[in-house]
Amino acid sequence: METIIDLRSDTVTQPTPAMREAMYHAEVGDDVLGEDPTINRLEEMAAEKMGKQAGLFVSSGTMGNLIAVLVHCQRGDEAIMGHLGHTFLFEGGGISALGGIFVHTLPNQPDGTILLDQVAGSIRGSDIHQPITRLLILENTHNRCGGTVITPEYMQQAGDLVHGQGLRLHLDGARIFNAAAALGVPATDLAASADSVTFCLSKGLCAPVGSVLCGNHEFIAQARRIRKQLGGGMRQAGVLAAAGMVALEQMVDRLGEDHVRARKLADGLAYMPPLTFPHGKPQSNMVFVRLVDDYALDAREVAARLKARGVKVGVVDPRTFRMVLHYWVDDQGVERTLQAFQDVL
Repeated sequence: METIIDLRSDTVTQPTPAMREAMYHAEVGDDVLGEDPTINRLEEMAAEKMGKQAGLFVSSGTMGNLIAVLVHCQRGDEAIMGHLGHTFLFEGGGISALGGIFVHTLPNQPDGTILLDQVAGSIRGSDIHQPITRLLILENTHNRCGGTVITPEYMQQAGDLVHGQGLRLHLDGARIFNAAAALGVPATDLAASADSVTFCLSKGLCAPVGSVLCGNHEFIAQARRIRKQLGGGMRQAGVLAAAGMVALEQMVDRLGEDHVRARKLADGLAYMPPLTFPHGKPQSNMVFVRLVDDYALDAREVAARLKARGVKVGVVDPRTFRMVLHYWVDDQGVERTLQAFQDVL
């Protein structure tokens, strides 16, 4: 039986044999008491990778983003973010439900950025009728804009703007290492202007569980307390952190291979008349394609037929697919995907 080619997300990645071996041999302790040596090493490694003072291991990127916002903002404060941002679209409204934080969305540009003059014009606080703007949230790579990458220059300009107004900047860097690979710069360059940054271990880096939230010592001390309040204090979690350490040591430098395969997949799909590219060709490991309006089948029907041929793809809307390349999809997997599309279309 042929292996399923699963392109729905890089969250479907399985831990590598090296990760499983590290998990088996992990030295553990009680992390809530600060006594898990493997957790401590992972947090130190993550902070160094982001150019920050400290890190905090959390169960998911959503938890990391939530904790960051709860540290930066009080109830009734306002956070500015893009209308296509992950925190706005896909995190259950947690910052409002659990933090009482007012969400102010601005249009994401096609490249994932937000126009900085619009950010500047949206900052509030002097009028008692309005909430106080405390935070700007950016995302890199930007998922719903097509896996686009945001440059260090833009990040620095955004940081300078908000810091000059007394605000904080949080970076949802779930796939920041993909952005760094695509731009050919260290991840520290992309996180330098952010007061806090979250990145995922369980997407393209293949670890089974977890993300790390990074910032300065004071920020992480507050974040640790909020993690406990949210029920996120784990005990002998070094078995998970061990896989995360392998992810940072072995998986970061190979992410460019996924980007090459994403371009190869897009180049092959470009020859198929029913398909267009709503976000252009891929900048990182995501490929978005759209069925032309007059094509008889919708995206779910096409996806079902692809699945019957051993290829799983994500469906964004009735006409659009998202495919995410990762460690477990090789060149043969790309060829099988192209053949499956050719057969179905």
